[in-house]
Amino acid sequence: MQEDGIKLYDSELKVMSILWKEGIVPARHVADVLTRELGWNKNTTYTLIKRCINKGAIERTEPDFMCRALISREKVQEAETNELINKIFDGSADKLFAALLSRKKLSAGEIEKLKKIVGDLD
Repeated sequence: MQEDGIKLYDSELKVMSILWKEGIVPARHVADVLTRELGWNKNTTYTLIKRCINKGAIERTEPDFMCRALISREKVQEAETNELINKIFDGSADKLFAALLSRKKLSAGEIEKLKKIVGDLD
């Protein structure tokens, strides 16, 4: 994922996901959630938070080592999608779209939603 030269890895995205969902929270809360959900050690989470801080993805404030995402989920999704399209589908969004659609039987409602999305692009 590239945004302003920032590359976030899957483990860092787990940390970011909590911040996107919950907003500004103490680092210890992020560590508690990831320990509960993934079995991570608190030190692992703190290391990942510090990596994200060094990359400019998270801002840390005191007191209580409060963490805030500096990159939006939407920007990350856009950058990750662009990287996927370029890396796997030779820069062709229609090839990605076709690959996604060929893997799943869509309901009439899902097809209508997709038609609306495509129609809104005009």
